[in-house]
Amino acid sequence: MSAPLFEKVAFIGLGLIGSSLARVMIAEGLTQNIVASTRSEKTLQDAKALGLIQQGYSDPVQAVQGADLVVLALPVRATQKVLETIKPYLQEHTIITDVGSTKGNVVDAAKAVYGEALPVGFVPGHPIAGAEHTGVHAGKVDLFANHKVILTPLPTSADWAVEKLIQLWQAAKAEVICMDVAKHDEVLAHTSHLPHLMAFNLVEQLANREDNLDIFRYAAGGFRDFSRIAASDPQMWHDIFFANKKAILNAVDGFENQLATIRKLIEDEDSHALMGLLGHAQAARQHFNHMLAQKPFMENNKVTTQQFTILPGKKSFQGKFSVPGDKSVSHRSIMFGAIAEGTTHVTGFLEGEDALATLQAFRDMGVSIEGPKNGEVTIHGVGVNGLKAPASALYMGNSGTSMRLLSGMLSAQKFDSVMTGDASLSKRPMERIAKPLREMGAQIQTTGERGTPPVSITGNQALQGIHYDLPMASAQVKSGILLAGLWAAGETSVTEPEPTRDHTERMLRAFGYDVKTEGNRISLQGGGKLVGTEIQVPSDISSAAFFMVGAAITEGSDVTLEAVGINPTRTGVIEILKQMGANITVENERIAGGEPIADIRIQGTRTLKGIHMPEDQVPLAIDEFPALFIAAACAEGRTVLTGAAELRVKESDRIQVMADGLKTMGIDCTPTDDGIIIQGKGKAGDWSAVFTGGEIESHHDHRIAMSFSIAGLRTCGEIKIIGTETVATSFPTFTELAGVAGLNIQVTE
Repeated sequence: MSAPLFEKVAFIGLGLIGSSLARVMIAEGLTQNIVASTRSEKTLQDAKALGLIQQGYSDPVQAVQGADLVVLALPVRATQKVLETIKPYLQEHTIITDVGSTKGNVVDAAKAVYGEALPVGFVPGHPIAGAEHTGVHAGKVDLFANHKVILTPLPTSADWAVEKLIQLWQAAKAEVICMDVAKHDEVLAHTSHLPHLMAFNLVEQLANREDNLDIFRYAAGGFRDFSRIAASDPQMWHDIFFANKKAILNAVDGFENQLATIRKLIEDEDSHALMGLLGHAQAARQHFNHMLAQKPFMENNKVTTQQFTILPGKKSFQGKFSVPGDKSVSHRSIMFGAIAEGTTHVTGFLEGEDALATLQAFRDMGVSIEGPKNGEVTIHGVGVNGLKAPASALYMGNSGTSMRLLSGMLSAQKFDSVMTGDASLSKRPMERIAKPLREMGAQIQTTGERGTPPVSITGNQALQGIHYDLPMASAQVKSGILLAGLWAAGETSVTEPEPTRDHTERMLRAFGYDVKTEGNRISLQGGGKLVGTEIQVPSDISSAAFFMVGAAITEGSDVTLEAVGINPTRTGVIEILKQMGANITVENERIAGGEPIADIRIQGTRTLKGIHMPEDQVPLAIDEFPALFIAAACAEGRTVLTGAAELRVKESDRIQVMADGLKTMGIDCTPTDDGIIIQGKGKAGDWSAVFTGGEIESHHDHRIAMSFSIAGLRTCGEIKIIGTETVATSFPTFTELAGVAGLNIQVTE
């Protein structure tokens, strides 16, 4: 049994927060000795009766002696007096923390007692959790679970003290964030203190009306939800409003300015601007939800994630499906529509998190966008010079496409910008796009030795066109350079070693911009304009690939995928599966929005054969290889992939991650620098299971998660796939459609 985290813990104050934390310490075995000091003898007696403390004292001096952790769980205004009282009795390595809603005045109180030489164990904190009831009896062991706790370490705070407090709050199942004191008070002023002030103000305003009884009688749920926080303790909020006076007044000023803006829009009946403002606010709220749903990424922390479970047993795979819109085309429809002149109407837009991150970024840069609603988006373009500086960093979530293409666009803007992403995106290399952009005159910085996000771009740079030979085939890098070229002087051209997806070139032409393609050389002249247009987003062949492979490896299957994009730079998966012997037919070919589309039918009528995948098809199937590896495992004979080094720098190292997963499930395979060798376990005419099941770590890569899900069609054991929450980035309806087809996927958090 490991030693407790603390030898003795002393609480000064034991209300809701203090008693809840004491419950956590007992439940998790963090200490064997908890004492408390409060002015209320009854509270101490109740705490003893509840088994929360071993001893209770009216004098805090008695409580803190010998304690290696002191928790100030009392009103902030009492901090200075308590610190003065206990100062002579604290050990050199005692950790002192608090739970107050403001931090600047807590630090000021400590400095009034200690001067600038604050104790090394002093680390202010703020658990953002509460409940309707207060007092020692109201405490709950799960009060902090899935809530944020902000620590505000000072320059004087020892690393060991901060680390111990992180461990403490993580044991309470809280999300721990470290933040500067001033930043904490500013953030909380806007997100907590201002809403409380507004709630008190609104209820007071309505209570003063002569018809207040009628107003309250007929008020709807929205008023109830918003005004609920006005039932909070007036004394506490009185103290908070004064304690965080400066930051709150700044927040009030900002609210008054925004209120004046929206008042004028209503007064002037400016429908377009009001719709843009309301749409931006709605989308921002949804986007914040996505951001708030992310767990903190710390190398030493285990992050709780979603998982898929697929049970063994013979499966069928049947039906006609429309998979979500093409992610690549969805991204570009927003980007180009935003800088076009006039209005762009998009149908079939993919409402996945990656494409929504792009949409939100352009809203943050002042573009009015309506939707998405049922795949429809209307973008009111601002022209090539109309983007505005965002108020803060642009959050790209998990989307490498967004970050790389926007790097090109932002390099040419008049304003500075920063792009950030989630834990997965923050590991992906960005120097491949940053290097050629610097050659064009951009000032762009990546992070660390590996050149990863955040990406910082200095605005107001004059870009020059370049002629760039891509060292590795990459549609994202090609597109980022071409997009920078829209603003660059002269010609910008990119020569690629092999053809890559050409959605950028096709869509620029659809928006009226002249782009030349001569063999593997793509070029354009800077200084032109884009004109708003109609864009129909085809179904995504990368999403369709999972169903294509699923049908190809399942006996008696018959799946039709409708209106799939069959851009010739994207059809590698079809050609490779055909070479492996899959029964695939492409029907009803037509053009929609400048992109070729067709219905694709796949039937499970014959066992696949292992092949050497042709290298000329590799760039045309780069995103579909994880699914193709599953097909190879079910094939008869050996499958070899070469020339696919780019797979190692996707959302994960897809070669290694797939190899690890395949081995876990009983497949003999050997990863190489630029590919993999897979020994298939299929036999002609035999449709029995080839996978043994097992636990798969997807590394939060959506395509890895979906590929191993499809393996569930041919497994004799249970498959658990960890880290599947990112599937929503590209295929939010995956589990639903797979279930309809015949693959039951259980989703757990």
